[in-house]
Amino acid sequence: MPERILTEEKGHRCFAGFYDRLSRRAESTFMREVRPRVQGAARGRTLEIGLGTGAGLPYYPADVTLVAVEPDPYMFKKARDNIADLKREVELQQAPAEDLPFPGESFDTVVTTLVLCSVTSQMKALGEIKRVLKPGGRYHFYEHVRYRNPIGGFAQDLVRPIWSQFGGGCSPNRRTWEAIEQAGFDEVSIEHESPIPPIPPLCFVRPHIIGFARKAGESS
Repeated sequence: MPERILTEEKGHRCFAGFYDRLSRRAESTFMREVRPRVQGAARGRTLEIGLGTGAGLPYYPADVTLVAVEPDPYMFKKARDNIADLKREVELQQAPAEDLPFPGESFDTVVTTLVLCSVTSQMKALGEIKRVLKPGGRYHFYEHVRYRNPIGGFAQDLVRPIWSQFGGGCSPNRRTWEAIEQAGFDEVSIEHESPIPPIPPLCFVRPHIIGFARKAGESS
């Protein structure tokens, strides 16, 4: 197997374990306020894209039907193990955001949390989100994005190559808010915030955006 592929696999495997530990710390701090606003806003049949290790699952309302996808095989395994500890049913599939294995107009809600930083194509992923949403359905998101000041953005540009290699493909310098605004949703609401301290290495994955985008049409 080529050395590059071995390095990528090792990076993803290490990142999955590191992410699981890091997410536990995040869940006990700033994510406690984020989850109710994102996962807690879900209604009806809900798809979470990029489930990671499943840290957000306990925050979903009890009456939603949960479906989730995760492309990374190591994350997928950890998520599957964590789901086994939950006392609710979750349909989990291994799939990328850019090629969702679901028919169109099949979800009332779609959720991403710190996912659009690592997809291969944001516009393809957002197109898939809009495709699988029912008319009037909502996409709820929480993402870290590029600094809007030049110095911060330049720093993110510098660290992106190595950050992406060892961070599960994460690119910290994306203008994700622009991609969401340009994806063709009928209504978009975005708030910019910085809930984590500006110290290395966390300074490279801030600021954040939180909000929703609604697909045109009337919900059933």
